[in-house]
Amino acid sequence: MNKKIQLQDLGNKDYKDTWDYQEELFKEIVDIKVQNRRDETSIATPNYFLYVEHPHVYTLGKSGDISNLLLSEKQLEAKGATFYKINRGGDITYHGPGQIVGYPILDLENFFTDIHKYLRFLEEAIILTLAEYGLKGTRSEGETGVWFDVGTPFARKICAMGVRASRWVTMHGFALNVNADLGYFDNIIPCGIKGKAVTSMHVELNRNVDEQEVKEKILKHFQNLFEAEIF
Repeated sequence: MNKKIQLQDLGNKDYKDTWDYQEELFKEIVDIKVQNRRDETSIATPNYFLYVEHPHVYTLGKSGDISNLLLSEKQLEAKGATFYKINRGGDITYHGPGQIVGYPILDLENFFTDIHKYLRFLEEAIILTLAEYGLKGTRSEGETGVWFDVGTPFARKICAMGVRASRWVTMHGFALNVNADLGYFDNIIPCGIKGKAVTSMHVELNRNVDEQEVKEKILKHFQNLFEAEIF
């Protein structure tokens, strides 16, 4: 079992280019697993953790409803945003500047074979990170991601999640609003959930937040939860 995870910070990168790159890494891991089973070998599978910031983009998951996008093609263009239907779970979400996006591409057979545990660990890494800023993030039953004030009229989501897994290999991941322009969320019904607000760290703390510092804190908690070594 290889518990080493290679960190790659891709900076600001187009969504489709990043998706294609994720698919490459995903295929690399799956191909090794297929070869191991076929040849009865035990070549170690690599694990990756990608950080990226995307230009304005809306993405719709496999089970999503296109009516949750409230913009026409021309309106999207006017806002400088793009739109993609993709192969992760979940409904519609937004990515853009000021948001930390993390894509762990892991062979879960190196860690544990439980997709629900995987999602809970992703949420926990964010919850523990927010706690370092005095923010109390929680889960909302039946809804993936991290929220504030669940069960009250003030419930609001700060981190969206959507993953794909095949042969226990993961892709896609989480999007944490740090200094994001929340106005872009007005153009969708986020995650298809009506009547729930979206927030960000800079709104909750009433100040701009150091995104590099947040990235480091997420990695620390991710590494501890997965008992991994990130390099």
